[in-house]
Amino acid sequence: MSGRYDHTGLIRFCRDALTAAGLDPNHAGVVAETLVEGDLLGHSTHGLALLPRYLEEIVAGGMTRAGEPTVINDNGISVAWDGRYLPGPVLVRRALELCAERAREHGVATAAIGRSHHVACLAAYLMAATDRGLAAIVASSSPNNASVAPFGAVEGAYSPNPLAAGWPTGGDPVLIDVSTSITTSSLTSEVAAAGGRLPGAWVIGADGEPVDDPAVLTASPPGALLPLGGTDHGHKGFALGMLVEMLTSGLAGHGRAERPSRWGASVFIMVIDPEHHGGKEAFERQTGNLAAACRAARPLPGGPPVRLPGQRALELRRTALVEGVALPRPLVDRLRERSTVVFPDPQ
Repeated sequence: MSGRYDHTGLIRFCRDALTAAGLDPNHAGVVAETLVEGDLLGHSTHGLALLPRYLEEIVAGGMTRAGEPTVINDNGISVAWDGRYLPGPVLVRRALELCAERAREHGVATAAIGRSHHVACLAAYLMAATDRGLAAIVASSSPNNASVAPFGAVEGAYSPNPLAAGWPTGGDPVLIDVSTSITTSSLTSEVAAAGGRLPGAWVIGADGEPVDDPAVLTASPPGALLPLGGTDHGHKGFALGMLVEMLTSGLAGHGRAERPSRWGASVFIMVIDPEHHGGKEAFERQTGNLAAACRAARPLPGGPPVRLPGQRALELRRTALVEGVALPRPLVDRLRERSTVVFPDPQ
């Protein structure tokens, strides 16, 4: 059973819980807004569901409580930071803001961040760019996570490596947030904890058999997540996963080669100003034209109309802003148990 909660109340709760655990209040506000934005967009595994573990990381010292990233390199168009395991939402939002300002001047700007703490939902950052008529790309890898098998292998070598992008179309923006593995570590852990099965054969056992049982991931020897495309076309997901590793750990100069034991991320951010290219009006004419053509494409017999990337998330967000964010009862109970702050009542 779920209830609906006012998003501003959830932000206050999350901010106060993080502050009570010891996180800098300014950082706590940014993290709170980002986690709730994930829930607004329907990314439930990367919204408030992350808060209990974030609180544990603050108390245990895994997440740096205050301070600023260290600048490794800054040439005006591109920057590289050592994130010092500061909260991922703080680092990503600050980097995206910096890249947006510099893209206005140069047409494009990039940032690479090593030793970030977990970055939450990548889609939650995109509208900060698209609302200003800019395009953005955000990618993340987890250097201490080796849960995804390269195509043709049965053991993990890299992480699910999400890739997100957003751009304006003259109407609603296109918002992409996809893992380069078939599924994510968060979802498989959630399903395994419930003793359930995945919707398809998304994981592979050490014996080489693709299965729908997430328990193989913790078997001995362990299995692995399959790359996007599975055992059929997984070479494509494998290639994209390697691309994300290059953009994140490669450009940041820190990643799995260091064999970090801490929960964290390497991150890449790019912001592009269409005005410096073919022009904003021409850009949105092209992106809007394709969006309209896709929506108008004849659907499968008896099927619903084509849905663009991000369309459902934006619809969910609009509904949640009015009617409240839907949270399942088990999550609400867990948030109440893990925090010293009073959880808000449902709407």
